[in-house]
Amino acid sequence: MLDAAQVAEVRRLFYAEHWKIGTIGSQLGVHPDAVRRVLHRMPGEQVPRPPRRRQIDPFLPFLSATLERYPRLRVTVLHRMLRERGFTGSVVHLRRIVRPLRPSRREAFLHLRSLPGEAVQVDWADFGVVTLGRAKRRLSAFVATLCYSRALYVEFFFDQTLASFLRGHVHAFEHFGGVPRQVVTDNLRSVVLERRGEQIHFHPRYLELAGHYCFQARPCHVARGNEKGRVERSIRFLRESFFAAAHGFTSLSGLNAAVWRWIAETAAPRPWPDDARRTVSEVFTDDEQPRLLPLPEHPLDTSHRAVVRSRKTLFIRFDRNDYSIPPQAVDKELTLLATETEVRLLDGSIEIARHRRCYDQGQRITDAAHTAALLAQKRAALGSAAGTPLRLAVPEVDAFLQAAAAQQRSSALLIPLERLLALYGKDALGAALREALQRGTPALASVEYLLEKHRRTGKRRPPLPVDLADRPELEALHVQPHPLSSYDGLSSSPTVEESKDTDLPLPAPVAEDADE
Repeated sequence: MLDAAQVAEVRRLFYAEHWKIGTIGSQLGVHPDAVRRVLHRMPGEQVPRPPRRRQIDPFLPFLSATLERYPRLRVTVLHRMLRERGFTGSVVHLRRIVRPLRPSRREAFLHLRSLPGEAVQVDWADFGVVTLGRAKRRLSAFVATLCYSRALYVEFFFDQTLASFLRGHVHAFEHFGGVPRQVVTDNLRSVVLERRGEQIHFHPRYLELAGHYCFQARPCHVARGNEKGRVERSIRFLRESFFAAAHGFTSLSGLNAAVWRWIAETAAPRPWPDDARRTVSEVFTDDEQPRLLPLPEHPLDTSHRAVVRSRKTLFIRFDRNDYSIPPQAVDKELTLLATETEVRLLDGSIEIARHRRCYDQGQRITDAAHTAALLAQKRAALGSAAGTPLRLAVPEVDAFLQAAAAQQRSSALLIPLERLLALYGKDALGAALREALQRGTPALASVEYLLEKHRRTGKRRPPLPVDLADRPELEALHVQPHPLSSYDGLSSSPTVEESKDTDLPLPAPVAEDADE
């Protein structure tokens, strides 16, 4: 096929220079028939090629009728239907054919305008997963956009729970300095529990929020994201302008401080979409903020509420971490109230514990007072256990433990004292405990020092611990001590008459060896 330059040269040589067709073909190196086709059509006219019969042509009427009736039908379903009717082409080839045949159902929309102070649109924006210690948390942003002025409020959370959703509303109203008359949301579970057409069953906590701040809850129609296009555009603005450059934040509070600074320095001074001569902050301050409903005297309590129960330990579990409670609250139903910064535990209406909230995983947040109260109870129980081997061997241990508890020493003294008893004996340990009490130093280090001091003074060898690794059942073996003088009579063999005068038993007769 000749290009445009060759076509122009053929026409010049034939009409201007009056060359013959054969001469033009031989000089330009083209076939004479190609020269004739160029000369027989108008300049710029393309020679139409005869249509080539395609494999899909017999199926086009069926395909057009099916798409007219079911415009959203998938190509894979159409391909299966055509294969059953004899079509042998691929689904990729069919997808190229269906694209221009599918009827367009694009909906036309009006540009809606809102009155100042009339409505605010709110939504969640997902920003992926972040790592905090051993925990992986979902980072989400609560975004609220006033429909008239486009003023923004953004706050990041580590979840999309009901408590965080309510808290975002309260903080947004406080940021705007008032409450719009309508709040436009999605049909998320925090707002709508059930919906059938226009009949909506709202979440009771969200109705509590609406009643407290006197706004009308207005969820969008199902699959109608265009009804909250302003907040959707704000989320895109947030991703591109702020979060794309927000790297290296180390805490949620630091990220929120950065986004609030971005709102004041970037989002608020931007041109107002309806009039580029004014800024968003000017429109909000002059036109919209005075028309917002006033805030109530007290903000709504948006704490996460849950009923919890501790079984045997001092801890209750919340959000993948453990929080301590007083010993008297064990095995009782408690009320847990959690905000973004702290966790409180109530027994009825009485607060019994308050902790900072942890967003890590597998952590134990402990109040020292709770542990001290439990240790005091355990020390009293140990003091009353008169049958323990340590107390039977060394009665001075009771006074020593009480003195150690008065000075808030650790309750983990029993195991070391039992070890010292096995190494040094009851007499040395009892003397060391008495001397430590006299010195006013009821501590394990003091007892160990006194035992070593007495050992060096008496020039005795250091005690060697007994290794019972091969016989672990002997570690818990306890022998009741008794006077050793009862064994003195066994050093000789008394007669029958002597044995009658004493309480000692006769030695058992020894069997003679059969070989002897």
